[in-house]
Amino acid sequence: MKKVAITADPIRTSQALDLLEHLGGGALASFTGIARADLGVVALELEHYPGMTERNLDALADEAMARWSLLGCVVIHRVGKIAVGEQVVIVATAAGHRAEALDACAFLIDRLKTDAAFWKKEHLGDGSALWVEAKGTDDARADKWRE
Repeated sequence: MKKVAITADPIRTSQALDLLEHLGGGALASFTGIARADLGVVALELEHYPGMTERNLDALADEAMARWSLLGCVVIHRVGKIAVGEQVVIVATAAGHRAEALDACAFLIDRLKTDAAFWKKEHLGDGSALWVEAKGTDDARADKWRE
């Protein structure tokens, strides 16, 4: 079972996890990214390349399913303007055992940060906005899964 989606609507964590809970596995791992108020940020704005971004996420989910013995995975990512405190992304995996579920979940979020066609802008309280540059630490975390 695999679900990949990009949406402007709020993410419902319980619905995403419900898709995996009844697959018969012994482990469910998840990561939820939340817009945080760093240095005066009041909102994030995420843009994507329609078609390409979905293919990126789908390929990552397929790779995780092939690499680990997953019963299922869910990747749901928001786009548009997202207020501080709202969910930006959920990644969840189900497997027979915890190590596979945890590793696959970490793989998905680490690689999503570098391999999916998203662009992020931070909106600040003073009305200004700035595009967020890629971080070297994100590249390093993603690279560890390419070995």
